[in-house]
Amino acid sequence: MIDIHCHILPGVDDGAKDMDESMDMAKEAVREGIHTIIATPHHKNRQWDNEKTFILKRVAELNQHLSNEGIPLTILPGQETRIYGEILEDYLSGGKILPLGETSYLFIEFPSGHVPRYAETLLYEIQTEGLIPIIVHPERNQEIIENPDLLYKFVKSGTLTQVTAGSLCGYFGKKIKKFSHQLIEANLTHFIASDAHNVHNRTFKMAETMDMVEKSYGVDMVYLFRENAELLVQGKNVYREIPERVVRKKFLGLF
Repeated sequence: MIDIHCHILPGVDDGAKDMDESMDMAKEAVREGIHTIIATPHHKNRQWDNEKTFILKRVAELNQHLSNEGIPLTILPGQETRIYGEILEDYLSGGKILPLGETSYLFIEFPSGHVPRYAETLLYEIQTEGLIPIIVHPERNQEIIENPDLLYKFVKSGTLTQVTAGSLCGYFGKKIKKFSHQLIEANLTHFIASDAHNVHNRTFKMAETMDMVEKSYGVDMVYLFRENAELLVQGKNVYREIPERVVRKKFLGLF
C-alpha cells in the first residue's frame, strides 16, 4: 500500500518531532502494510515554509536512516502547500514548489474555514502548466461541507481530491465521517491517505479504513484507491469516475 500524504519528516512541521519519532511512524506504517510514503510537510501555511530543495535533502536523510535500521519503507518527496496566489510563479522558478514524488501531481491545501475566491481560477491555471492539482482533505473544509457544489465544480474541471483515512472512520467526528462517505458515493474523491502526524493521536488508520471501504463499497473500490496511489507515484493518469453532486436530503423541510 502507498500513502501519498504523511508528515513523517523529522522536525520540519507539526508532524514527527525528531528522527526517533520518524522511525516509530515508519514501523507503524510497515505494520499497516504500507511500503511507500510520500512525505508532505506543510508549506506556506503561515507557520512553516518547506521549500523543494530543503525537502529533497531531508527525504534523502530519512531514507538513509530507514536503510540503516532495516525498515522496509521508501520515502518519496512531496509537499502540502497552502493555496496562495504566487504558487505557479514559485513552481516555474524551480526551487520552491515540489509536486508529489516529482510527478505532475500537486497537493493544494485550503484554509480550514473557507475556500479563497481565486481558487477556481488558480486551479485552472495550474492545469494549463501541465500540473494536476489535488485538493487535500476537502471533507474538513467548512465552506465545502456547507456548499459541496464548490467541490463538484472543481472536480468537473479536472481537479482531484484526497480524503483522510481518519475522516472516513469517524476520528474527526460524525459530521465529517458522513460527508467523507458522501464524497466517495458522488465520485468526488480519488485518493485515501493517512495525513499521519505521529503514532499517538494522528496515526495512519489506513488498514482500518480500507477494511471499512471494502465492507461499505466492495473490494473494487479498495482496488481503485490503491491503484490510483500507485498510478500517481508512477506519474500516470489515475482513474476518475464521472463526478456527481452531493445530494442533501431534506427532513421536514430542513437540510
